[in-house]
Amino acid sequence: MSGRIVKVSGPLVVAENMADASMADVVLVGENKLKGEILNMTGDSASIQVYEETSGLAPGAEVVTTGAPLSVELGPGLLENIYDGIQRPLTEIRALAGETIARGIDVPALDRKKVWEFKATAAAGTRVTGGDIIGTVQETTALLHKVMVPHGIEGELTEIADGSYTVTQTIAKVKTDSGETKEITLMQKWPVRKNRPYKQKTLPCVPLCSGQRVIDTMFPIAKGGTAAVPGPFGSGKTVVQHALAKWSDVDVVVYIGCGERGNEMTDVLMEFPELQDPRTGESLMKRTVLIANTSDMPVAAREASIYTGITIAEYYRDMGYDVAIIADSTSRWAEALREMSGRLEEMPGEEGYPAYLSSRLAQFYERAGCVICQSGEEREGTLTAIGAVSPPGGDTSEPVSQATLRIVKVFWGLDASLAHARHFPAINWMNSYSLYIDNLRPWYEKNYGKSFLENREKTAAMLQKESELQEIVKLVGQDSLSAEDRLTLETSKMIREDFLQQNAFVDIDNYSEYVRQARMLAMILNYDTLCRKAIADGAELERLIKIEAKEKIARAKTVPANKYLEVYDQIEKDMAEQINQIAAGGEQD
Repeated sequence: MSGRIVKVSGPLVVAENMADASMADVVLVGENKLKGEILNMTGDSASIQVYEETSGLAPGAEVVTTGAPLSVELGPGLLENIYDGIQRPLTEIRALAGETIARGIDVPALDRKKVWEFKATAAAGTRVTGGDIIGTVQETTALLHKVMVPHGIEGELTEIADGSYTVTQTIAKVKTDSGETKEITLMQKWPVRKNRPYKQKTLPCVPLCSGQRVIDTMFPIAKGGTAAVPGPFGSGKTVVQHALAKWSDVDVVVYIGCGERGNEMTDVLMEFPELQDPRTGESLMKRTVLIANTSDMPVAAREASIYTGITIAEYYRDMGYDVAIIADSTSRWAEALREMSGRLEEMPGEEGYPAYLSSRLAQFYERAGCVICQSGEEREGTLTAIGAVSPPGGDTSEPVSQATLRIVKVFWGLDASLAHARHFPAINWMNSYSLYIDNLRPWYEKNYGKSFLENREKTAAMLQKESELQEIVKLVGQDSLSAEDRLTLETSKMIREDFLQQNAFVDIDNYSEYVRQARMLAMILNYDTLCRKAIADGAELERLIKIEAKEKIARAKTVPANKYLEVYDQIEKDMAEQINQIAAGGEQD
């Protein structure tokens, strides 16, 4: 049974005679069969958000329900692909329809013709349940795709065989307890708004290494954690997001360009295939899924793109992989919610956002976590969620920023003044924070000893002290400070410029592993310790800050990765000799 349109308001369509439909059903609207989703039902009248341009639709046009919620196709072929907000493959559409997406075009998310080599890991006669791995497919050279029994199927595996299959061909059969035979293919479908099940959530206890010093050392995020990157226009949110997507030590990255400018998405598409993954040596695209729903694409699909991305991320998490989902930006997603809420004539909340904004954000971030997967075997996977927030004018008191901050445990606050001073990443060390430090402490102590976190705490205290001293300097000048306080200013400047500042566009400096970060910070703090001892012995600060080793510390981040350890050893040795020589001269004077 089909309904008829009675009202069209932008992406919102109201249809009547929809008594057979249900909430959240996908419907096909008009003669072009535009895809939409039912938002609410009043009697036999349905309010539908249409994921495509609705110009030309008029009252009286037909609306047909599919009887199923918005779902994504999950299987081999997701990696290296670029999708729109409702999982239509843009490269396939371009080949079919040219440079612009034709309305109503419907292309399967997974290639139906491509043949995959399937290797069975389970034998016939085995009892299986939803989430069990029954075989593998080499999806890309960087990732082995683990084929799982779809959730809801449980019973005895009666048939399974190695071979070459498309995603729709049967690879195995399961006889359920009721005697019914279920066929399993390489592909399965899952509703995007429904969390994929797991056995148990555990506390995140391993840091995600992003290669960004200000993040990894000062404000780390755990694998399975949540983080927000708020900042005003031009403060470098997108570059930080790109750096996290490029260098994070995860197995799979799902990058969602949600409502941002098209040229930023173009940068990703042009750059990622050429970049080498430091973990595998392969192209970064070999472990990346891109979802492009830029600001010039339909607003309703922007709302769906977040759920499409997190469902794909959960699928790879269930295989036991570490996955990161990066959303740029959740503010544009919230704006899409606001627009649809306004057209539905719902009671607005603060600044016009819907009253359910906080709960929708929480539903997204709560799907992150470190989990024990739901299967017969013990298998752990992590899903890390990182969302950019674009507050108007950089005002983080606005509703999206505040709702996000109540949910996430890591806050990387970007500062326009740092960006204007060309200090990147422009993460303000005074107001950013990480609540994972205590969870990660055992890992840091096991791998890098107690000194790593001790140095981090010394650094934070020194930067705090510098901020206080700068207020005094503004009033009475630097000459009024003691030698120890002037050294604090000098060391803090070294920390800011030689350690926290990092160039994302220079090959040597765009990525620093933990060992290198630990050595660089220890070197700067060791300089501070030796200078304080020398000052106590009568040495002049002006001579100490002009030593040759200090200049070498400033250039330490440009030392090639294959030789930095020996160079740092030599710098530390030279630094100790030069400072001790000045201290000895100070004693004689």
